[in-house]
Amino acid sequence: MKKINSNLFRYDEKKHFSISDTPTLIEPFYTDEADLNRQLDELAVRMDQAQNRMHADGHYGLLVVFQAMDAAGKDSSIRRIFKGVNPSRFQMAPFKKPAEEDLKHDFLWRFWHELPERGYIGVFNRSYYEEVLVLRVHPERLHNQLIPSGLLPKNEQTLWRQRFSDIVHFEDYLFRNGFPIVKFYLHVAKEEQGKRLVARLEDTEKQWKFSENDLEEREFWPAYLQAYEDTIKATATRQNPWYVIPSDDRPNQQLIIAHIITEILESLPTDFPKTDSAEAQKLIKEIKKQDKK
Repeated sequence: MKKINSNLFRYDEKKHFSISDTPTLIEPFYTDEADLNRQLDELAVRMDQAQNRMHADGHYGLLVVFQAMDAAGKDSSIRRIFKGVNPSRFQMAPFKKPAEEDLKHDFLWRFWHELPERGYIGVFNRSYYEEVLVLRVHPERLHNQLIPSGLLPKNEQTLWRQRFSDIVHFEDYLFRNGFPIVKFYLHVAKEEQGKRLVARLEDTEKQWKFSENDLEEREFWPAYLQAYEDTIKATATRQNPWYVIPSDDRPNQQLIIAHIITEILESLPTDFPKTDSAEAQKLIKEIKKQDKK
């Protein structure tokens, strides 16, 4: 069985990215369901240990960003991958369309409020990247953001370049303050997405998750792929790279993501605070005295 090489899925400013040349399905890194569960459980233990060390150290936090087309497996992956993490040190924020209050502020405002604390893992289920993906495919929605017309570039491409720059600076700022960001694009084929949407409609417990808007958005599939390609190229940096995950095989997707996150957590220069053994022994004696009272 091949070992997972995270660099195969990593894109930064040094590696060219073409979405049409990137597979949505690859040979699995597991042999069967038992092997998959064994590997995921082992990674869950390592992830929890690394997160516990990060929490005790108190200097770093990790932000994990998930972006994908609908039905690519964001929710199920988040549930499975982080099931072993201490929930008291884990923050998850799903982002829908901006509310009226959000639109009264700059486009990054609502995301600042959900950033993780030091020692925490924060997960964004969709993120500020929607502001250069959905809005690029539907630029007519820009007027809802109340940006003064005199400040909007006449050339629409200039606006996206400005926002790419804003996002890169935002992420660099977080990195320099001890909050690295790992960004996942779950790359699913349109045909596979169609199968999953049909399965969703055939399941009475999941039908509520489907809306006519989902069907309408599929008509913009090529535009979304182009938007994702341009976004990843413009915002993949050495400090905060993108990982493009083949996602037609959902279990394989989860295994790759869990491996990458665990590696990143384990690579952080964190450690448990040093303790005074003599002081610890003194406290043990005090506790035992209390128990005898």
